[in-house]
Amino acid sequence: MQKGTKGNITGNQLEVAVKTVLTGKGFQIVNYRVWEKDPNKYSKELLLENVPFTTIYEHKGNTEFLLLSDKYKLHIRIECKWQQVAGSVDEKLPYLYLNSIEAMPEKTIIILIDGAGWKLGSIKWLRDAVKNKKYTTTQNKDKKIHVFSLTEFFTWANNTFV
Repeated sequence: MQKGTKGNITGNQLEVAVKTVLTGKGFQIVNYRVWEKDPNKYSKELLLENVPFTTIYEHKGNTEFLLLSDKYKLHIRIECKWQQVAGSVDEKLPYLYLNSIEAMPEKTIIILIDGAGWKLGSIKWLRDAVKNKKYTTTQNKDKKIHVFSLTEFFTWANNTFV
């Protein structure tokens, strides 16, 4: 198996779990670039995939999902990160966090993070940064960022979509 392949497979499984939970809650899955051509063609309860944004480096970036709901008044970007074995993905968490507060346009962002391969302290750092609104300014102080494990995401979805 090529380096990175196992991480991609399990990362994809994390995304499949998100899709499974949210389709079970009545959301329609549509690719963002297809949806943006004719948004009126689709439901108002959507899980858009492969959602673009401009990163803090002013490069094109994509996030796994954008959850849109008229019924629940939601507009939430969802970023999925999986780390099964030790590696360098956790060193990207500060970059993800800064993109969340500075570059992603949504006011609410869910960072879904799971797997047993994260370096000791990396998820704690992310949760602490979110809790303490580290590096936020008056311009982005109203951002709501949630850091969820897969179990916490399931609980959130079950409590939100009743």
